[in-house]
Amino acid sequence: MKRANIEEFYRRLAEADPEPQGELDYINVYTLLVAVVLSAQATDIGVNRATKKLFEIIDTPEKMVKLGETKLTSHIKTIGLYRTKAKNVIGLSELLIAEHGSVVPQDRDALVKLPGVGRKTANVVLNIAFGEPTIAVDTHIFRIGNRTGIAPGKNVDVVEQGFLKKTPETYMLHAHHWLILHGRYVCKARKPECPKCIVADLCQFKAKTMVTS
Repeated sequence: MKRANIEEFYRRLAEADPEPQGELDYINVYTLLVAVVLSAQATDIGVNRATKKLFEIIDTPEKMVKLGETKLTSHIKTIGLYRTKAKNVIGLSELLIAEHGSVVPQDRDALVKLPGVGRKTANVVLNIAFGEPTIAVDTHIFRIGNRTGIAPGKNVDVVEQGFLKKTPETYMLHAHHWLILHGRYVCKARKPECPKCIVADLCQFKAKTMVTS
């Protein structure tokens, strides 16, 4: 996609949703981190349903460690891979206490050393909690990068670097959310709703749908 069209692409998304918000529920930076870890291969709605009661009683690493892996598992058993995720949440909580004074670090290298935290999770936390202009490439953003032609690539790293290079600085802070929400509700995987897409004329996707789902 040409640079002028990329500028217009983001301008329209920004005009439609000036202050986009993530859809995970959280109380503080720590619970945000936990929610993002739990959201891997799961829906935000499903995670929110599981953490509603959990976050009413747990909002610090110390409380999580005291709760323990078994009880945590009972709270999140409706989420995919819940046993592994419970182990990771307890592990990252212990590491936050031991090495970071129970504070979630504003540092990607430190974040990815926590159990269950990869680059995508770290980028989400850095963007939402600390206002850093990161692009966390999930399946939605990967799809949009390739379909639109803004940031084509065969893997998430290439797509991430493409978006970082091509996204105008003015729109970098909210780009992550605009792209995810657009992919989740309009540029869907199986049947994109191109007729109602506000950037369809800019998009280079050749297999545009002709009717709404």
